[in-house]
Amino acid sequence: MAAPVSGLESAWQLVTGNFTEFQLATVITFLLHETVFFLSGLPSLLFERFGLFAKYKIQKKSNTSAYQNRCVLRLILYHVCVNLPVMIFSYPAFKFMGLRSSLPLPHWTVVVSQVLFYFVLEDFIFYWGHRALHTKWLYKHVHSVHHEYATPFGLTSEYAHPAEILFLGFATIVGPALTGPHLFTLWLWMVLRVLETVEAHSGYHFPWSPSNFLPLYGGSDFHDYHHRVLYTKLFGTDKDYRKAKAGGENEGKNL
Repeated sequence: MAAPVSGLESAWQLVTGNFTEFQLATVITFLLHETVFFLSGLPSLLFERFGLFAKYKIQKKSNTSAYQNRCVLRLILYHVCVNLPVMIFSYPAFKFMGLRSSLPLPHWTVVVSQVLFYFVLEDFIFYWGHRALHTKWLYKHVHSVHHEYATPFGLTSEYAHPAEILFLGFATIVGPALTGPHLFTLWLWMVLRVLETVEAHSGYHFPWSPSNFLPLYGGSDFHDYHHRVLYTKLFGTDKDYRKAKAGGENEGKNL
């Protein structure tokens, strides 16, 4: 006798029933990413453009509408020409490692443990990769593109050189590739990772910002400072930020 299907599993079956696993893992995953990314990133762009929530804006400077539009158009180009092909060509590797989309859905303890593992592993890879990106040659030829926006807003989180996009993609998918997760877990991880990086680049620090509640979370305040500094030191990446924060640095100053 087959096990009863839960409400969540019924919803999953409804969402995924009309697509092949390849379509779900590639095109549908891409569309989900785009939806979450732009819906979460557009508010800070609009806040900046129309001067909303100004008292929570970390920098007093604002990007022009033309500069914002340039970012959006290039993001669409990069996502279609880089992100989507990576998703398509990486599908066989994910399938080989055990990716599946069929029922039953994994137990919540499996989902939580895998997502926590992905966060830890991604943060480790990103930390060392980011330090490498701030070495002189890589910064000049690759990472400087991401820092073109010294006053960040949510969508600038994925504005980067194509080579850096590939690195960021690797850091994000290496955990799932190692564990061969259910597609549900992969989607949840992707959504949480997008929301995290968009918040960190939002340019706003609200009373409800995660960094106010999570002691190990840098958040928008720290990352905004990082973007204002055109070239950071290879070691002690947060020392200048802590020193400036303690000394009451003028937030409007463009370093």
